[in-house]
Amino acid sequence: MLATIKSLMIMAQFIITVLITIVLMYIFKNHTYAIRQGWAKLQTFLINFKIIQKGKIDKRAKIILVNHQSLLDITSLEAIYPKDLCWVAKKEIRDIPLFGHILEAPKMIVIDRKDRRSLVKMFKQAKERIDEGRVIAIFPEGTRGRGKKLLKFQSGAKFLAQKLDLFVQPVVVANSQYILDSQHFKAHSGEIIVKYLDLVDPKSDENWYENTREKMQNTLDELNHEISNK
Repeated sequence: MLATIKSLMIMAQFIITVLITIVLMYIFKNHTYAIRQGWAKLQTFLINFKIIQKGKIDKRAKIILVNHQSLLDITSLEAIYPKDLCWVAKKEIRDIPLFGHILEAPKMIVIDRKDRRSLVKMFKQAKERIDEGRVIAIFPEGTRGRGKKLLKFQSGAKFLAQKLDLFVQPVVVANSQYILDSQHFKAHSGEIIVKYLDLVDPKSDENWYENTREKMQNTLDELNHEISNK
């Protein structure tokens, strides 16, 4: 019961602070990264969770692949990643009244899975964002999983990395669904682990995408085991 009440309170403040963040990003268009990072760090305080980083960020990476299980996956990376991330998100999020501007204001990449031309647009926008010094962040699963097993990887991230010849760094996030499960309205205090895996060069292995998914799954298993034994 307490976890449900806490979740509802968190979602309420989430809504309010996101709307304020959107307004600030439109007013201060040249500082959207700093504004988003400030909002994300505020969430660690308001929700009361700590981010534990493992491994090292490879500055050569132009795209990061992140597993997805909670709203806090994005929040955690926004709080700690040292470069301006450009998230790839589905059109349905952008179409949410008011809240869709969380993608528009900082110039994130929006894809329409029903429109084949959207893939071409994604390639073009990704190249533009990278040229601006940003790093592309994408959920290869395409949607939220249940936290234990990764869903099948969609093809978009693979094609993007190969077509633009990008170095890829896989990132595994663990325990975020426990901290905030918005689908079941439960929230807890605790730790979220973010682990950076070794850089991947798609040119070096034709099966790099499948092997990356396997490595991410093995890492997630290890992190979940570590968490359960605390």
